[in-house]
Amino acid sequence: MTVHDPIKAAAQKARAAIPDDNAMLRAAAEMSRDYAVANPRIYWPDMLASALVGWAALGGAMLVKDAAVAIGCAIVAMMALYRAASFIHELTHIRKGALPGFRFGWNLIVGIPLMIPSFLYEGVHTQHHARTRYGTADDPEYLPLALMKPWSLPLFIVVAALAPVGLILRFGVLTPLSLLIPPLRRKVVAELSALSINPAYRRRAPEGDFARMWHWQEAGACVFALALVGSVFAFGWKPLLVYMGVHSAMTVINQLRTLVAHLWENEGEAMTVTAQYLDSVNVPPPGYLPALWAPVGLRYHALHHLLPSVPYHALGKAHVRLMATLTADSPYHKGNYAGMLPLVGKIARSTMTAR
Repeated sequence: MTVHDPIKAAAQKARAAIPDDNAMLRAAAEMSRDYAVANPRIYWPDMLASALVGWAALGGAMLVKDAAVAIGCAIVAMMALYRAASFIHELTHIRKGALPGFRFGWNLIVGIPLMIPSFLYEGVHTQHHARTRYGTADDPEYLPLALMKPWSLPLFIVVAALAPVGLILRFGVLTPLSLLIPPLRRKVVAELSALSINPAYRRRAPEGDFARMWHWQEAGACVFALALVGSVFAFGWKPLLVYMGVHSAMTVINQLRTLVAHLWENEGEAMTVTAQYLDSVNVPPPGYLPALWAPVGLRYHALHHLLPSVPYHALGKAHVRLMATLTADSPYHKGNYAGMLPLVGKIARSTMTAR
């Protein structure tokens, strides 16, 4: 599925071995010290308001009879719940004790009702940031998409559209069955318990406090999935279909965001930090649309790989300082792009030359 041209393979190795830019890394380290504190007065209102607007709009889409109003409610619900769901990324980086109760609150209000409890991401996403894992076969969140066949890109999006069906099967069917069948349980834990895009990734069984957190979150998602399917008998098909349509659209947008979060040009080589940055993408202002399709700081994805401990609300400030501080020839300036469409076009053109 990926390129095997010797010349291109040599070019990929050269990109992976790009020397680290010490000036950029020193400046990033300074930003980490200055902006590392997560502000609960930003996190809580943002997450709660997004969830409240999202669930209220979803209810409107289910109940309103006027088609145009219902569609409008569904769009609002999708965007608001997408923003609320994006806080799962912050949960993986928040220091222990920094935001008391936030993880529990997010799971109760957002994660379980969307069947994406945080255990699916916690302990997984941090491996994507590991210095020796990024872009390798051990990275759960990396595929050399730019080097794969052209049909791989639409398939990447279509799979995301089916996410709500897959989540209902995962939690409503496989969770209870796996409790009765130990071999199935091992398979579910290893292969169906991570929000990853690498099909070869296998997860270890949880232990200790994380295992206890995993269990109650999984139980909650299981109950919700069963209740969601059971709602058909009480309320008919419309609420379920509206929920799944909004969920599917939300997941597709996130998958498109994922598609342009990196350039996906590495084929398994361990990369320097600077090479990892250059394989990642910032979509900074002045554009406004990235704030919608890459919310909660995700528009600064390349910067996030330099500053994984910096909370989302400080990334914009850190970006402005780095742009002003670093010289024009710094690699930092090469990680900034104008928007989604040029990036999709760049990756699509790259797939056209894959062998």
